[in-house]
Amino acid sequence: MIELGVNIDHVATIRQARRTHEPDPVWAAVEAHLGGADGITVHLREDRRHIQDEDVRRLRGLTHIKLNLEMAATPEMVGIACRLKPEMAMLVPEGREEITTEGGLDVAAHRRDLADAVRELAAAGIITSVFIDADLRQVEAAAAIGVSVCEVHTGPYAEAFHAKGRDPERAAVVAELAKIRAAGEAIRAAGMRFNAGHALNYFNVQPVAMIPGVRELHIGHAIVSRAMFAGMREAVREMKRLIREAAAHTGYAR
Repeated sequence: MIELGVNIDHVATIRQARRTHEPDPVWAAVEAHLGGADGITVHLREDRRHIQDEDVRRLRGLTHIKLNLEMAATPEMVGIACRLKPEMAMLVPEGREEITTEGGLDVAAHRRDLADAVRELAAAGIITSVFIDADLRQVEAAAAIGVSVCEVHTGPYAEAFHAKGRDPERAAVVAELAKIRAAGEAIRAAGMRFNAGHALNYFNVQPVAMIPGVRELHIGHAIVSRAMFAGMREAVREMKRLIREAAAHTGYAR
């Protein structure tokens, strides 16, 4: 059954704008859970621009659904993950100047270093995921280093959807969906779990949710934005409804 992981980074972004104590990401995680989230995602960045170490520690102790820790594959972050033991650690590229993650991790180019991180995380009992572009070469490299999950970067699809009038039948949008679908097929054929995410929102999520075999969608900014007006529970509930509706249409929700 397709699941929804809610990224709560930008709750912390609002808090850090004033370096105060609210809004509390842990409270947001509880509200997301009550709205139907299947998991919580946070990115502990090296510059600590939003989520802080204490947030992750509290989330690990207080949330009752899956915790997915996005992180760079650095010794510091691997050490933090091994101590806190989230259900999943997702290795992502990270740049100090970027506003948000701008592309997939180049697993093929950094295979040796990433393989070491994957082995260390696996030894701690943590499922490891990589965030990759919809590129078959990256899927092959991910399988070679032993990850269990690949999350396919849906940003190019979301950009095409926005640029082409929010029409999923436009050629550019169809082409991006086809890339995601092909990557998903290769991921599953290699025995890995197929997840997807980045820049998905209430208007573009359903075509991705209809791709056969996708297990989880990870969505953050759109849900946090909607929550400012509707509340976190309702924002999550509506996204979950859209995802399940699309998945049921294909028969994959069974």
